[in-house]
Amino acid sequence: MIVVTGVSGNLGRVVIEDLLTKLPGDELIAVSRTPASIEAYGTSRNVDVRQGDYEDPASLEKAFGGAEVVLIVSSPDVTPGTRPRQHGNAIAAAKAVGAKRIVYTSAISADTGPGFLADHAATEALLRESGVPFTALRNSFYTDFFVNPAAVSAAIAAGETVAADGGRALNTATILDFGLAASAVLTDEGHENRTYELRGPLWTYDELAAVISEESGSPVAHRAIPLSEAGEGAFVGQLVSDGFFAEPSDDLATLLGRPATGIREVVREALASGRGQR
Repeated sequence: MIVVTGVSGNLGRVVIEDLLTKLPGDELIAVSRTPASIEAYGTSRNVDVRQGDYEDPASLEKAFGGAEVVLIVSSPDVTPGTRPRQHGNAIAAAKAVGAKRIVYTSAISADTGPGFLADHAATEALLRESGVPFTALRNSFYTDFFVNPAAVSAAIAAGETVAADGGRALNTATILDFGLAASAVLTDEGHENRTYELRGPLWTYDELAAVISEESGSPVAHRAIPLSEAGEGAFVGQLVSDGFFAEPSDDLATLLGRPATGIREVVREALASGRGQR
């Protein structure tokens, strides 16, 4: 039995959908803090939907009952110190029910990166200490955050992309690719006690602007701005400028069995989706 947490979110839903192409629904357990939001979804696919809250250890142990493999999707609560506690509850519950392996969605460079990644490093330490074989999927940021129908439409309308990028590259990947990689790890053998740095093909904002121009037929250029003008984007801009996203890795492509989705494909999909919404 495979347990997937966070199924009310985008990543968890992708994982469940792909698992359903490999396994019957009754071999899957979908765990959500608010199961009512997906009960109809689970019923239509014969998937057992259970309530489990990272802040409620008893609910997690009940939700994980019968699990052989558990996917712990990292908590959205970024309050310092909260994630290790919540993830620790999930790890303890998985161990209590006799799970043979735990898969955790961590973050790239969790052990060597900036301080905001400390919670992921702490969770990985808890996994090692648990004694349960585990797999850490160190996901980069989502390409979907940077390139989506709204962002592409805005760039075309303005004739430019704008970012405090410092001319550095990004190794982001799509939610879909991250979900498919997690599904592969959950169902394949040989991933015990492995850590994967999951990063997509490198792209730059100059390249993004050029691709939008080519695919849309509308001229789009990139305008780099200083961090002082980035507003809410300053945090991510600082990471990009510092080269946090500049290192490539083949791990994601290896798990997918194909190249990870590139920026041109993402732009094409965004344009198609945008046209479909008109």
